[in-house]
Order: sequence, then C-alpha cells, then structure tokens
Amino acid sequence: MPEDFEETVVAFLNYSEGGEIYIGINDKTKTIVGVEKLDLVQRQLTDRIKNNIKPHTLGLFDILIEKIDGIEVIKVVVTSGIEKPYYLRRKGMSPEGCFIRVGSSNQHMTKEQIEAMYARRVPFRLSNMRSPRQKLTFKQLEIYYSEQKLTLNDEFLRSLDLLNDDGSYNYAAYLLADENGVSIKVAKYAGTTKVDLIENEEYGYRCLITAAIRVLEKLRVENKTFAKVTAQKRLERQMVDELALKEAIINAIVHNDYSREVPPVVEIFSDRLTITSYGGLPQGLSRESFFRCRSMPRNRELMRIFKDVDLVEQLGSGMSRMLEVYDSSIFAFEDNFLIVTFPFADGYEVLGTITQNSTQVSTHDGTHDSKNNSKNNSTNEKIKKILEFCAVPRTREEMQDCVGIKTREYFRKTILKPLLDSGEIVMTLPNAPKSHHQKYVVAPNSSGSLI
Repeated sequence: MPEDFEETVVAFLNYSEGGEIYIGINDKTKTIVGVEKLDLVQRQLTDRIKNNIKPHTLGLFDILIEKIDGIEVIKVVVTSGIEKPYYLRRKGMSPEGCFIRVGSSNQHMTKEQIEAMYARRVPFRLSNMRSPRQKLTFKQLEIYYSEQKLTLNDEFLRSLDLLNDDGSYNYAAYLLADENGVSIKVAKYAGTTKVDLIENEEYGYRCLITAAIRVLEKLRVENKTFAKVTAQKRLERQMVDELALKEAIINAIVHNDYSREVPPVVEIFSDRLTITSYGGLPQGLSRESFFRCRSMPRNRELMRIFKDVDLVEQLGSGMSRMLEVYDSSIFAFEDNFLIVTFPFADGYEVLGTITQNSTQVSTHDGTHDSKNNSKNNSTNEKIKKILEFCAVPRTREEMQDCVGIKTREYFRKTILKPLLDSGEIVMTLPNAPKSHHQKYVVAPNSSGSLI
C-alpha cells in the first residue's frame, strides 16, 4: 500500500484529465507482482479516499480488478473533480495538503494556485441545493439497491450525500425520491422537422432511476430492427446501436445541469434520434479531453448511485462505447447544451420489409452497404476464433484478449451472448453465472452453426 496514495489521488482530482493508479506493479523494476487479498485491499483503498480527502469524492473514482499478463492487479480510476482544489483532510486547503500532477510526479500547489483554483470552483452542486420538498420517501431507491444485494442502513441518506449539513434534504435527494417534479420528455415527429408532432410523452415525477429505465424501455420499442435473409441465415440490425443509445441516455441524465430545472429531452425524427442535455461541457473539461473519454461528473452524487445500481459500469466507459460505433460528428456543443444525434442506419426507408434471398443490403441511394457486410465478416471471424480458443475452459477476460475486444459489454453483446444463446459454448458453472471463477467452453455437440 503506497504511502503517497492519497497525494496521488488528490493530484489527479485537481488535474484537468484525472488519471489512473495501478496497485501491484513494482515502481522500480516495472514488473507485475500482483495483489494478494484483492477484496481487502479494495476496501482499504476506498476507505482511504473517502476518509482522507476533501471535498467529498464519492462518484469521482472507481476501483477495479484488472489482469496484466495473467496477474491480477488493482486499477484506481480518478476523474477530474469540479470542486477543486481537493486536499488532504489532515493538512487542509494549504500548500502542504494540495497537490497537482506535473508530468509523472505530484507537486505541491502554491498558495496562488490554490486561490486561483478556488475562485474558479463551480458553485453548483446538487448537494448544495435545497430540495423544494422536505417530505420525501425513498422506497424505489431501496428496491434498486436490494436488487443489487446492497442494503441501505439507517444512515444511507447521509452516506449517499443526500442530506445537507443541517439535516434537510438536498436536490440530489429530491431527484431520487419516490415523487418529484422532474420529468424527461420524449417527443416523436412524422418527418425530419418539428412541424408534425405525433407523440409527446413524459417519463418522471418519480425516482430518476425509474425515469431513466422507463425512457430506455420506450426507446427499446422505438429502436426498430430491420432484417435481411441470405442463403445462409437471417441478418438483423437496428436503427441505432442499442448499447450506444443506452450510454447516451444515461450520460445525459447523470451529467445534466439541474440547477435551472431543465431536464434532458429525447426527440425522434424520421431520419435521426437526438438527445439534448442542459449545461454543455462541465467547466474545466475541454472537447479534446471529452473525446479522449476523460470523465468529469457534473453530478457525482448521481454518478455514484447510478453506478451502485449497475446503470453505469465504470467512469468514462460510456463515451468509449459510443465512439466504438459512431464517430465524433454525432456530438454538437453549444454554450448551454450538449446534443447527441444518432442518424438512423443506412437503408432505413428501404428496409421496412424483409427482402427474401438478398445477399446485400441496399442503401437509400441504391448502393450496397459494404461497411455493414465487412463488420459482419469481422464478427464472424472473431466467433470462429473464440470457438477454436474455447476447446478448453477459458475466462471471459481470456476470451476478450483472444479477439482483441477491450469493452466488456460490447464483447458480451456481440460475441458471448449469441454463443451462449445458440448453445455453441456453455458455462462451467451454470448455477453461478456471475461467479468470479466462471469459465466458458465449447459445448460437446457444438457444430459451429453460427458461422
């Protein structure tokens, strides 16, 4: 356990792009030595960050287990905070307690740097705003935590930072209460403009987690699937990539600026789907850092809770998943708004029906979608490689490494789940699907029919 651990966390919190800390690598020799008692060390690191650093850091860090050369180490992901300067609790907001990252080292901040950073501190925080209602209940929130086998004790309101110092509810509590006055609008238009509104629904006035899930369910219905049938099999694709769409919705809800009580808005046109969130980029986060998937949670209280209930996987992961499928042109930045526009898949108008015995998907201009075919071929090659690789039991991490896919959810959706659903591979521990010891192996009667 490095003695300067907290100093490094503080330096990354104060740095414009955050950073990552690995535990289990020898600093001098750069060799991978690993970590014993992983769960214990994770808890110790969490406690050190929570108890030894000010202001509050919940929602601003992740502690993950990662394998390097087959050896398990711990990776601590730290985002850039919006309440700078952060400092060591025992030394206060002073040059002795404040650090900044310079190159590969932590440097003490000067008094002038501290004062300048404090002057730029963003005044808005959900926990600084008083809830407009003080009679709140949290039954829905308790259910979401219990579904993750997490128990909320009598002090959960304070531990989740939902109370002000005087014991009153703050605005984060208001957003997560069973009843509130916030709703997310989903509008649908007949054409490419807002002239012909055919549907206008609101999801909310309740716990923000429930509202987010309802919006995702609505968009899952609207995100139609088109198909083609070839001589070998039926191929399908959706108007918008499902995983990218989910990440964009969750990002818009979690990072929205609620200080003006302007919630996110979703609009569905005949050729595109747009998601608009209020607030633009958080102060201190540049466009370059944004596209490098650096995270700076505007609402760390929401980030922490959405992560607890498994709607957020890890810091910065949402952007990387979207950019795996779409390029940066889907994002538009305005002074007070961030807009994500998903153009519908090529051939949207043509593929309203299934074309029998077609071997190519035609786009709206009559050309062929070679990019889609290329992507399908690439996936098939990965599936073939996995089936060969899993002749003996393999872990999910080993399978991802085999085909070079870094994102866990993307691998699960495109490779692992289809193979499990078809019976091509099976779990070695079918009664414990989420076990850390789970492995996958080719089924004894597998024919490789997916490829």
